[in-house]
Amino acid sequence: MGHVSETEDISDGRRRKGEQRRRLLLDATMRVVERDGVAAVSQRRVASEAGVPPSAVTYYYAGVDDLLVDALTRVNDTYVAAIAALPDDPEDALRGFAALIASGSGTGRAHVLAECELFLIAARRPSLRPQIERWNRAVDSFLAAHLTDPVARTGAAAAIDGLFLRSCTTESAPTEEEVHAVLTRLVSAATGPRTGRGEPR
Repeated sequence: MGHVSETEDISDGRRRKGEQRRRLLLDATMRVVERDGVAAVSQRRVASEAGVPPSAVTYYYAGVDDLLVDALTRVNDTYVAAIAALPDDPEDALRGFAALIASGSGTGRAHVLAECELFLIAARRPSLRPQIERWNRAVDSFLAAHLTDPVARTGAAAAIDGLFLRSCTTESAPTEEEVHAVLTRLVSAATGPRTGRGEPR
C-alpha cells in the first residue's frame, strides 16, 4: 500500500469541502428558481437561501451565469443518466421514458418547472446552450432505437419537449399512460406501413 502524504490528505479534504459547498449552493439555486423563477437568482439571494455569506458564492461562482450553467449541468446529469439507465427492451424503455416525463406532474413538479425555465432562458444566455445541445443529443440517441428517420426523430423530440412542459404547467397534465400512448403513436406512425393516396393498391 502506498503512503498518502499529508499534503495529499489536505488536498483531498479541500476538494471534498469544495464539492460539498458547490452542491449546497446549487441546491439553493434550484430552490430559488423553483419558488421565484430564474430572474430572481442572484449571488446574494443564493447565499441567503444557502445560509452562507455572499463571499462564499463569489468564491466559487464569478457571476450568475456560472451558477445557472452549473445548475443546468446538474439537471442534465440527472436526466441523461436516467435515459442511459432505461431498459434495453425498446417497449420497456419507451414506458420508462413516459414515466420520466410524467414525473413532472407529481411531487417533482416544481423541480421540473425550474428545469424547463432554465432551458428556456438559454435562448438569451449562450453559455447555457451546450447543455441544451447535450439534452437534444441524449433524446435523439434514445429515439434512434425506435426511429431510423432523423426527421421523424426531430418530430418526436419536439413532442417530448412539449410533453415535459405540459407535465409541469397544466392542471390536466398527461398521465404516464397518456404519455406512453403518445410516444407509442409517434413511433408506430413513423415506422408503420404507408397507406397514403399516392401508393399503389
